[in-house]
Amino acid sequence: MNNNPSFFDFAAEVGLTKHIGSLEATEALLELCHIGKGSYVLDVGCGVGATACWLARRYGCRVMGVDILPRMVERSQERARREKVADRVEFKVADAQDLPFEDNLFDAVLTESVTAFPADKQKAVNEYTRVAKPGGYVGLNETAWLKLPPPPEVTAWAAQEVGATVKPLPPDEWAGLLQVAGLREIVSKTYAINLQDEGKGIVQRYGFGGVLRVMGRMLALYARSPAYRQFVQRVRQGGVVPANLAEYFGYGLFVGKK
Repeated sequence: MNNNPSFFDFAAEVGLTKHIGSLEATEALLELCHIGKGSYVLDVGCGVGATACWLARRYGCRVMGVDILPRMVERSQERARREKVADRVEFKVADAQDLPFEDNLFDAVLTESVTAFPADKQKAVNEYTRVAKPGGYVGLNETAWLKLPPPPEVTAWAAQEVGATVKPLPPDEWAGLLQVAGLREIVSKTYAINLQDEGKGIVQRYGFGGVLRVMGRMLALYARSPAYRQFVQRVRQGGVVPANLAEYFGYGLFVGKK
């Protein structure tokens, strides 16, 4: 871990990344992208590889996962070996805004809680579109402002819980990114956040054994890392959930066909 660790460095170290909307949102996104056994799928911002490995198990398809953090890729590779899907899943270090793949390669390109972070979101979506096959799909599961402008307590909560650099968009702007990239048959579905469902979703995605593994890593990291102890303290201090959170903050599924 580097000398100035971020939210994502800690997440990689303990082996946990959160995708808003829980496993149900992922399943809905896959259905909208028409993923099946013969699909070749790119998971951009794969985190610790939970979705990529689940895809390989559930559908038997080939998956390429990329993440900008080498430690995330290491955790993903560990997961693929542990879940015995390493023959169908590959992981690489890559930037969402500069993907190291040829044009027209993937049947579907997916992101979950990823595209809300780059400063140039259009550049990232253009890259997703470039590497998708003609007739393939680009699908985003991303945080969204359901009502504007969000009050300070809601933006502060989102920065603390989702990541300090998160920049959600309203649904029409997410859909607009897909349109500008040249995608068609745009589908846009939005949902208010439900924190109870989010908690259940972590167990669904990782399993009880996976959650226990993450908790063990958290305890070990807390014992050895002053930076992580400071991070936990900040989370505790800012952990009050705004009463109006669901009115302003949620997520959406945004899908287009190339």
